[in-house]
Amino acid sequence: MGRIQRALISVSDKQGIVEFSRALSELDIEIISTGGTASLLRDNKIPVRDVAEITGFPEMMDGRVKTLHPKVHGGILALRDNPEHIAKMKEHGIVPIDLVVVNLYPFEAAVARGAAFEEIVDIDELRANGVALSDATRFRLFTKAFEHTARYDGAISNYFASLNENKEPTRWGKSFNIQVSKIQDMRYGENPHQSAAFYGTRGDTGPSIARAKQFQGKELSFNNILDADAALSTVLEFSDIATVAIKHNNPCGVALSKKSLADSFRKAKACDPVSIFGGVIAFNRPVDEETALELKDVFLEIVIAPSFTPQAKAVLSSAKRLLNIRLLELDMGQPQGGGYDLRRVRGGMLIQDWDTGKIDVHACKIVTQRKPTAEEYRALDFAWRVCRHVKSNTIVFAAPDQVLGVGAGQMSRIDSTKIAVMRAATHGLDLKGSAVASDAFYPFRDGLDEAAHAGAKSVIQPGGSIKDEEVIAAANEHGIAMVFTGMRHFRH
Repeated sequence: MGRIQRALISVSDKQGIVEFSRALSELDIEIISTGGTASLLRDNKIPVRDVAEITGFPEMMDGRVKTLHPKVHGGILALRDNPEHIAKMKEHGIVPIDLVVVNLYPFEAAVARGAAFEEIVDIDELRANGVALSDATRFRLFTKAFEHTARYDGAISNYFASLNENKEPTRWGKSFNIQVSKIQDMRYGENPHQSAAFYGTRGDTGPSIARAKQFQGKELSFNNILDADAALSTVLEFSDIATVAIKHNNPCGVALSKKSLADSFRKAKACDPVSIFGGVIAFNRPVDEETALELKDVFLEIVIAPSFTPQAKAVLSSAKRLLNIRLLELDMGQPQGGGYDLRRVRGGMLIQDWDTGKIDVHACKIVTQRKPTAEEYRALDFAWRVCRHVKSNTIVFAAPDQVLGVGAGQMSRIDSTKIAVMRAATHGLDLKGSAVASDAFYPFRDGLDEAAHAGAKSVIQPGGSIKDEEVIAAANEHGIAMVFTGMRHFRH
């Protein structure tokens, strides 16, 4: 690519265009422009030629026709090293246009009321390389241009596909376009024989691993990211000081504290001191030195927090073995929202809203003779918040501030209950007076009987089984207080 002599500039979003154009002009690059863009540049004392001067035709039809002309297209598309192209340019009075600066009509802004496009062009490289762009930069920029137009076309397609025959919006359109951009290549996927990469999705907002800042440890793996996302999603459930421990995408320890972050970690570790080994930890408060000292004696893959104090960072980098712990900082104060839950299946894709359904436990339907006590309500609320993040079939035993036993991913609910009871017993946790959360209804009374025999005194579940009356009768026999949420949390 030779020296850039002439640039065509025509933008809808004019943010930064004056500064950019002035820099081009200072490099003796001639600027051709249109309508409002040309007027803006002239108002800022930047030399500019109208496109109409190049084409010999005025802008017309409310600006819809201005650059649609062979003298513009020929100046852009002609191959500079092709003698036939050069001859045609001379024959028809076509001047070369070496740089095109455009953005599209802000369709997304018009629909979404606000989002604007951003364009980044490297002026420094023009200065450094004799007013020319390297092949690598040109490749990067035209790739970015096609990515941009693909996203733009996808946004338009999504909008029109979401309208019915009467041009009324529907919840799910006839087609669906998503835009992703690569964050990193991965050494391998879920298993070493699978290749993988991590992509961020455009339009999603709120706290995410995709926007986390890593300042220590090895590169994140495929499974690391899955577990880190599960830990983040769970810890965001709580406003009190909280610690979440994740192993293989399921919570193995969750605890709250009114005292300190270190106290919440100690309680979360006590939930399952075996499974936490090699796990992922998420905190919803900055990690201080006291908490870091608790962490340093446990083998962990990742620690996630809003921040780490300098003293905590010093502790967690004080030994060679600790340097492998991946430390991630991210803003947990942003409101959650945006995007969709996408599940790939062979030959297709399932798309749904994220499971953000909330309940007020005090508004749940009490279906037993005994009502929950105030402490039981706190335990039920805590258990239900954890339950939604455990793989189905799910059973969670809990105190008001600590998980006591988790049964996850079993084919029957009774088996999940037995596993949760077994895990609590293994780690010396007393289930007497505990609350139990079930992600879906009890199909039979056996699961409730098992929970009662283990010591549970309150239950929270969706309800809706044809055996509800049988299950309610069992709860009354055991003196259990039970509430129905009317909402389930399957997680496959």
